[in-house]
Amino acid sequence: MRSDDAADAGTDTEAPRAADGRVPGRRGRATRQKLLDCASEMLRTRSYRDLKVVDIAREAGTSPATFYQYFPDVESAILVLADEMVTVGVERFSALAGTTSWKGKQGYAGAEALAESMLTFWEEHRPVLRVVDLATEEGDHRFANVRTRLLNDLNNALAAAAKDQQKQGRGQPGLDPNAVAGVLVAMLAHVSAHRLGFEFWGVRTDELKVTMARIIFWSVTGQKPPT
Repeated sequence: MRSDDAADAGTDTEAPRAADGRVPGRRGRATRQKLLDCASEMLRTRSYRDLKVVDIAREAGTSPATFYQYFPDVESAILVLADEMVTVGVERFSALAGTTSWKGKQGYAGAEALAESMLTFWEEHRPVLRVVDLATEEGDHRFANVRTRLLNDLNNALAAAAKDQQKQGRGQPGLDPNAVAGVLVAMLAHVSAHRLGFEFWGVRTDELKVTMARIIFWSVTGQKPPT
């Protein structure tokens, strides 16, 4: 007799797999997702180094043995959360940068939307991003390319926009569009990551958004942001 995990698994090759390679069924996927949700929520209040399998399993109302059916360790579960985060971020950021016209008030509105989206995204995914940074610094190769995958399409979209503006006689003549994009992406990520620190020193989030938007618009177009 098949287990409930395998009974309704079907043949969906895009479905998440268990640790042994099987495609979980409906109840199995629900259990796996609950474990991920609990891990994500617990990361908001404790260091990932202190997060244990038994704690996640207990919070999810299941056993460590069940956890190990889906993930070999805590870091693997967090890596799944990171991969899901990358998918959301890539779609959000690259779409904004790639569809902005960069002309006048409409272009500035696009720059402002990009700055706001980055700030919001970092706040939504702060616990996982914190783990990504720490694990990468510790040499965990599983996390090393997460941020690159997250921001690479945005970097390419901004570089393409800067290059296009230069071709039209605007932009920043003499500057490498890839350098312009790299600096802008680094600024967006760093400021978003340290938003709470800025607020502690009295810098409001709205001011951060406006400042980044003006820098983005000027860097890409070479034009003074519209008032």
